[in-house]
Amino acid sequence: MRRWKSFSSLMVLGLVLAACQSGSSQSAGPTGSTAASADGSRAPFAARSYPADAPADCAYGGEFSQIKAVDEQTVEFDLCYPDPAFLSKIGFSSNGIQDSDYLAANMVNHKILALPNGTGPYKLKEHIRGDHLTVERFDGYWGDKAIAQQVIFQWNSEAAARLLALQSGTVDGIDNPAPGDVATIEGDAGVTLYPREAMNVFYLGFNNTFKPFDNEKVRQALAIGIDRQRILDTFYPTGSSLADYFTPCNIEFACEGNPWPAFDATTAKSMLAAAGFPNGFSSHIYMRDVDRPYLHDANVVATELQDQLANLGITVDIVVQESGTYLDNQTAGLLDGFYLLGWIADYPDPTNFLDYHFNNDSMLGFGTIDPSIRSALDTGAQTLDADARRVAYAGANNAILEHVPMIPIVHGASHTVFKKDVTGAHASPLAEEVFAGMDPGGRDTLIWMQSAYPISLYCADEEDGETFRVCDQIFDTLYAPEVGRTAPEPSLATSCDPNDDGSVWTCTLRGGVRFHDGAFLDANDVVDTFAVQWDLDHPLHIGRTGTFAYWTGLFGTNLNTPPPAS
Repeated sequence: MRRWKSFSSLMVLGLVLAACQSGSSQSAGPTGSTAASADGSRAPFAARSYPADAPADCAYGGEFSQIKAVDEQTVEFDLCYPDPAFLSKIGFSSNGIQDSDYLAANMVNHKILALPNGTGPYKLKEHIRGDHLTVERFDGYWGDKAIAQQVIFQWNSEAAARLLALQSGTVDGIDNPAPGDVATIEGDAGVTLYPREAMNVFYLGFNNTFKPFDNEKVRQALAIGIDRQRILDTFYPTGSSLADYFTPCNIEFACEGNPWPAFDATTAKSMLAAAGFPNGFSSHIYMRDVDRPYLHDANVVATELQDQLANLGITVDIVVQESGTYLDNQTAGLLDGFYLLGWIADYPDPTNFLDYHFNNDSMLGFGTIDPSIRSALDTGAQTLDADARRVAYAGANNAILEHVPMIPIVHGASHTVFKKDVTGAHASPLAEEVFAGMDPGGRDTLIWMQSAYPISLYCADEEDGETFRVCDQIFDTLYAPEVGRTAPEPSLATSCDPNDDGSVWTCTLRGGVRFHDGAFLDANDVVDTFAVQWDLDHPLHIGRTGTFAYWTGLFGTNLNTPPPAS
């Protein structure tokens, strides 16, 4: 249970969002679910399972066999194989628990994208698209009530503008100050700088279904042709480190196997020539103009990479895309050149970094992943034995090094900054700051400025950290990371306990928990929250894009995935 006080000692989407853009201060609260009656009574509970008739045949390839509502307050997850990171996975933002009736009433019409109905400490008040989003305290919250009456989310892609807003007193906290401003901030008596541990990676991506990236020799040349140390030394703050592995080494099992090779431009040019490109080639560098903990100023880093690639004879132009469009295009495998992207840990396990990117059927950004990478990742993800995991991740890292699906560059340190009088302020290693436990100097409103706007408010079908941070205030998961840290702890579940071999997890729910519209939480809500994401044939498997990329990154193949085309 989270205790705040203890921590402080697209077109359819646009039409839906218009309902929240009137600019008034009236509630934009949820509609369409079945709340309890005025006397608190509820209809008799009828437990459901998914699939309803029988467990799924595990030959389909995913992690889940069946999800059962044992009774009103008990959920059973039957797995196809043990999962050492299960508690962290069910505690991630994409698995915020939804009300079953609300899903049924608001998914097909897409209202769920803009009008969330959670159990969290804050509920949506208004969303003025392009300007700000406001959440207000949910007085019916099951845990410690939020301290501030409301939180206003603002956004600006420029680090200097965010810092100016804080220094001028118009906001109470900001994310990702520019590395060059850290010393100035440390000398400002009116603010406090909170370091964020570098549990992330910035990488240079490309898709091997596009030429010339389909040539493994080209990719291997690029692996040593980028001066990653120069990028680290020039553009990153103290606390950052060179990414010798895709997963940062502060995560157990991350850095097994051989490290990334050193920069060698001369050999890289020779390798390009041997691969049939003695004069290089032309391409693009795609990017989004958003500051993230792993990439503080994409524009200057893109320009640096443009210059470095020119030294190899490779000519690239820089293409900037809107953040949501960019992420959608990357996931769908539509970026035909280089691209700048990264990853922030959602939980501290290699599965979060490696399986999401290299063993995820919904993530097409790198093209075709070599089977040697995927098989090693399967082994690492599906065993509880530490020695076996260590061997598996050594194999996976060595296979990544051989086949070069991307180039890891930096694990970037970052910060949040708050006014000095904000108590309970922190920087989460997972970039999941929790605002309910922050007291903005006794003021009713906490104003937070981040780098980008939330893409939607149905986070099961999103991939963006700035979006997840908003959902984290509105929704609860069964487990959740400890505030400001990474270890999973009970949230909507009082406990989730495995059987002896880790193939069955039984979760006991808190009693008396209400959604923002007054409906009570029960086990069927949990079943439906997961089932909608899991089954491609589920009538509510719709979301914003319908990709639900996090599901396959966390839990493997979807139920009812069509067989590969012959």
